Amino acid sequence: MSPEQARPGRASHIVFGSTGGIGSSLVRKLVARGDQVLLVARNEQLVAQLGQELELPHSVCDCTDAEQIAATFVAAKERFGEIYGVAHCVGSVLLKPAHLTSGEEFLQTLQINLVSAFHLVQHAVKAMPQGGSIVLFSSAAARIGLANHEAIAAAKAGVEGLARSAAMTYANRGLRINCLAPGLVRSKITERIWSNPAALQTSQAMHPLGAPGEPDCIAEAAAWLLSTSQTWITGQTIAIDGGLSSLKAVPRQS
Repeated sequence: MSPEQARPGRASHIVFGSTGGIGSSLVRKLVARGDQVLLVARNEQLVAQLGQELELPHSVCDCTDAEQIAATFVAAKERFGEIYGVAHCVGSVLLKPAHLTSGEEFLQTLQINLVSAFHLVQHAVKAMPQGGSIVLFSSAAARIGLANHEAIAAAKAGVEGLARSAAMTYANRGLRINCLAPGLVRSKITERIWSNPAALQTSQAMHPLGAPGEPDCIAEAAAWLLSTSQTWITGQTIAIDGGLSSLKAVPRQS
């Protein structure tokens, strides 16, 4: 990517996982308010298509590879000069009980969700000495016991711990680090749940608001945390889960 300094008054962001449901919605919201965005995803075809559609720069990166993450930050600094916000919209869903989860599946879940988030924070803090905002993603599964979520719950609980500790470490330089913890969201990685009528009905019964979330709802909160006007929230995990992790769902009357 050729160098291009950010225009005055426009915040520059990197959105990892920008071709997913939440990531692509977040990108559109940032662009709509006039911010600059570097699109980052591992699928070259998809990220190139989105970049062409929105006329945005893009970069291919496997977020389980620390060297690729580091190179992405170097490229973003060359283009924008200064990075204000970073979002880690990267994740996976593994629904298996512990005794049926292979060691390879567990390690892969940790790599995609936790290890990639750690390396993102590791390199983001080096690239953002002026402060700014980092948004990570947890899950309601890390906050409430859900059957068959052992691997993903462990990974996402680690992300929450990472966010709190890093938020304290880098608070003195004005760097804010927060987590969003969604419940079931209608996205590509959860399609096998919400596209199955029986599984969807079970999930709806667990969420007090009675429906899965939409990517726009989560992206709206992420865009708010990445705003230059929101400078006093850090070290928090914000649940956006239809009440799943804090309310007791009761059968709905027909």
